[in-house]
Amino acid sequence: MSGGKAVIEKLKKENVNIVFGLIGSATMELFDALYYEKKIRFIDVRDERTGTHMADGYARASGKPGIIIAGQNGPGATNLVTGVAQAKAAFSPVISIAGAITNEHKGKDAFQEIDQQSLFEPITKKTFTVNKTHLIPQILNKAFSLAQTLRQGPVHINLPRDVLSSNHKFTDFYSSKIKNFPKINQKDIKKIFNLITLSKKPVIVAGGGIKNSEIYFDLIKLANKLNIPIVSSPGHGDAIPFYEPLYAGQMGPRGNPIASNLVKKTDLILALGTRLGFNSTFYSYDYISKNAKIIQIEADQKSIGRYFPVTIGICNDVKNLVYELNLITQNNKEIPNYNRWVNDFKKNKNNYLKKRKKEADINAIPIKPSGLFEKLRNCIPNNSAITLDAGTLCLQATDMLNFTEPKSLFTPLDFGLVGFSFACGLGVKLAKPDIPVFSLMGDGGFGMTVSELSTAVTHNINTITIVMNNKSWGAEKAYQRDYYNKRYIGSDITSPPFHKLAELYGAKGYYVDNLSNLEGVIKDALNCKKPSVINIQMDPKALYSFRKDSFKHKK
Repeated sequence: MSGGKAVIEKLKKENVNIVFGLIGSATMELFDALYYEKKIRFIDVRDERTGTHMADGYARASGKPGIIIAGQNGPGATNLVTGVAQAKAAFSPVISIAGAITNEHKGKDAFQEIDQQSLFEPITKKTFTVNKTHLIPQILNKAFSLAQTLRQGPVHINLPRDVLSSNHKFTDFYSSKIKNFPKINQKDIKKIFNLITLSKKPVIVAGGGIKNSEIYFDLIKLANKLNIPIVSSPGHGDAIPFYEPLYAGQMGPRGNPIASNLVKKTDLILALGTRLGFNSTFYSYDYISKNAKIIQIEADQKSIGRYFPVTIGICNDVKNLVYELNLITQNNKEIPNYNRWVNDFKKNKNNYLKKRKKEADINAIPIKPSGLFEKLRNCIPNNSAITLDAGTLCLQATDMLNFTEPKSLFTPLDFGLVGFSFACGLGVKLAKPDIPVFSLMGDGGFGMTVSELSTAVTHNINTITIVMNNKSWGAEKAYQRDYYNKRYIGSDITSPPFHKLAELYGAKGYYVDNLSNLEGVIKDALNCKKPSVINIQMDPKALYSFRKDSFKHKK
């Protein structure tokens, strides 16, 4: 069979049932083989970048690799870069495949030639270039294994034209194997338990490792047995259901004050599946207790103690540790009394939630963020998934919305990417077709990616996109207002009426300038059986400077 047919056979062997991509002449054998494969659904996208965000959202929501194919070498491959870099920052198992120029043309300044191997190496776990047709199954096997082995991440494969078009007699296609961690040493488990019993104000920090392992029930069981509060790292507010009494929400400079204060005042941090990285701490003791002992369990060895010194550091799957701690806790009666620490936290959490509701301005026109988020908390069904962009309004939304189950929040995380949310939501919806998917973003980010409305309509991917339209690049305009004496340049945006544009694409469009209408609009969007866009007129003056630390020199 041809190399192109071999790629599709390998995808079948890995039980891939959805592939995102944009066709190109460099990979015609591959797409021709895909044409005959009825078990794999092909989602043709309008841009390789946004297609990669779809694959990223699909991977995170499903737990399986997200596949994106850039059919053309050169510009088709370079368009993948932003999406692949985003996937690397999110530790998302995306496998990107790009056409490449024929081997005999390499180094001759051929049409659309670029060094794709060097381009992708810094933004992937591994980049492969397949130079022989018979190596296709072997290299794809390695790619699937690497992408899914903890810590997960993107893998890129370049496939030259001659490799895809050449024929080879393949003997077998076999499934990839994921390398698992060994059991955790029992001596380490006992040391951890002893440190917990000696502490007076412990806190659990649940990171992406908890969320992606889907072991929230086991962690809640552990926290309840030990009576320890839980916070989550930013972007993983869904690691623990919102309604859990011991859960405080997201910590850090972009989290809520209750969770953040727990981490500032604690004497022991049990960091589970988290790097304690930038979004959580800004690498500063301003956001984490300097006197706290840290127990860190991470799948990535280099992340352990990288930003803050640790008392105990273990490189392993966090699932293994939670299992072992539950065992030792179940069989041990020496559980200290943290009642005062926990009761104070619960009281503060209750007051914070009351204050959040009381301060929500639901009557203001133009619409204020606090009012919008209060309405969304009441309107969005509990089983929904929510995707967010970067930007001032989405950063405010990160801890203003309530997430009732794991894998219901999808954000750009440390890459801080604008233009991510809508496309990511399409991937999430394909992974979870039976739940509502809401994608929140600003007018700038939606304007970047609006062409994917065509993809959504063509493939009947019925997400609800909420455009929080303040006619600006809000974060940057806030900095210009607060630190540059209102010298605005490039921060104001003119856009078409997105609700009308959605209708032209064949989607459903809504315009909201008064929150009294929002509940009815959302109900209609949930029932319209079309992709929908809700264009919400936000107060252009309701801007917030998040990165005040970056502008200390301006004081």
